[in-house]
Amino acid sequence: MPRRPLRTLLGRAGLLAAALLALIAGLLPATAAPAVAHEEATHEGTASTAARGGAAAAGTFRNPLNTGPDPFMTHWNGSYYLTTTQGDSIKMWRSPSLGNLLATDPVTVWKDSDASRNQHVWAPEFYRFGDRWYLYYTADDGVDDHHRLYVLESERDDPTGPYHFKARLAPPNHANDFAIDASVMQHNGRLYLAYSGINQYQHNGLNIAPMSNPYTVSGDAVALDAAGGCPDVREGPEFLHRNGRTWMTYSTCDTGKPDYQLWMMSLPSNADPLAPGNWQQHQGAVFSRADDRGVFGPGHHAFFRSPDGTEDWLIYHAKTTSAYTYGNRTTRAQKITWRADGSPDLGRPLALGATQDLPSGDPGSGNYWINDDGRSSGPGKLAYSGAWNSGTGCGTQCFWSDDHWSDQAGATAAFSFTGTRIALLSVKDVGNGYAAISIDGGPEQQVDFHGSPRVGEALQYMSPRLTNGTHTLRIRVTGRHNSQSQASFVSVDRAEVYVN
Repeated sequence: MPRRPLRTLLGRAGLLAAALLALIAGLLPATAAPAVAHEEATHEGTASTAARGGAAAAGTFRNPLNTGPDPFMTHWNGSYYLTTTQGDSIKMWRSPSLGNLLATDPVTVWKDSDASRNQHVWAPEFYRFGDRWYLYYTADDGVDDHHRLYVLESERDDPTGPYHFKARLAPPNHANDFAIDASVMQHNGRLYLAYSGINQYQHNGLNIAPMSNPYTVSGDAVALDAAGGCPDVREGPEFLHRNGRTWMTYSTCDTGKPDYQLWMMSLPSNADPLAPGNWQQHQGAVFSRADDRGVFGPGHHAFFRSPDGTEDWLIYHAKTTSAYTYGNRTTRAQKITWRADGSPDLGRPLALGATQDLPSGDPGSGNYWINDDGRSSGPGKLAYSGAWNSGTGCGTQCFWSDDHWSDQAGATAAFSFTGTRIALLSVKDVGNGYAAISIDGGPEQQVDFHGSPRVGEALQYMSPRLTNGTHTLRIRVTGRHNSQSQASFVSVDRAEVYVN
């Protein structure tokens, strides 16, 4: 079965036309804007105008920031710190610039030997109270309904730890109930545990309980009857404090579905959060799928401030497929703004790969992209040998809406770049096969480009760290595929080059 049935239907004439367009594009100077710019990637007032041109910009970045879901991030003492769900442990990524997070190697800050709580480790969040950090997470013994909430305490004033186990968090009225997605709300000088768990409204419903300190729940949880446009779940509560109110945003509708989205409630700054009637429901989703930008299921989010404290940012996961799947949930970030009525405006999700300005005060990373047609926002080039097809049939699943693909054994694509690391992002598909990838003529590494369901701008390969200088990454089509794949295509879309 062909990798792209639509392209097969175009026939020889369509391929010739696509090839002609690619040839014309290839003749354009690297800094020229294409006839149809990456508009689906932009959001007025949020995405950088660099997304429409090719000028290198040290002050820009592109998503994804991480290949994991359920992100939480803070900026502290000159660095960004990020966690995502890893399943068997808690890992943390640290970088002085947002633009380098994808290429940063993680530190494992916690791995438990207690069999009652060392599996399905989800959604870690970390907060600084005094001169210690407290890391909240959920885990079980291998049975999903045994998920419970736990907290670790750092041994020094450092988000990366080391940590020691501190306590299990359990409101007395839900002492032995399913619970996930712990978040800590600070309100009127007091701490509250907000989480998703069993209540009279949902199996995964919103609950809030008082805390006497960062590791002790001091009273019963109360349930919030939160709207969500679906009966499925209410989870991942997060908080913003501004303009005389506490704003709580939360995820609804099952993270595997394309309609996973964010809704919002708010509380006056002087009101008791344990009185459900004090919470005001805001109708309608505040952040949801953007089909025209290829963004599905955006949610499970958090907020962080720019390094200089002047901007509020949203970090969240989303997918590039409308299929019902828990895979391909990648971490993304974008700036938010505030409305005249004092409420947060989360905007619309930007397309994966949209070029954005870095947060204010970010020192910059100098990253740049190389597109599959040879255009680049920096000193990058791309050369092909052998038989390759090209076109725009992948639409929003590709950077600049185009890619190259081949199933001809021996066909190659060679990226020339200047930097210290390079990442390859492209389509994973049911008809993709193995590529052999090498750096500077060294040993080849076999990489499987197969995936089901089909997704776009997936991280296929991250190079090892290299000395700062000029290098060549070579992709060779092997003509082979795994037993689940239907063909042996290899897709070339975008390379992200890291210079620091």
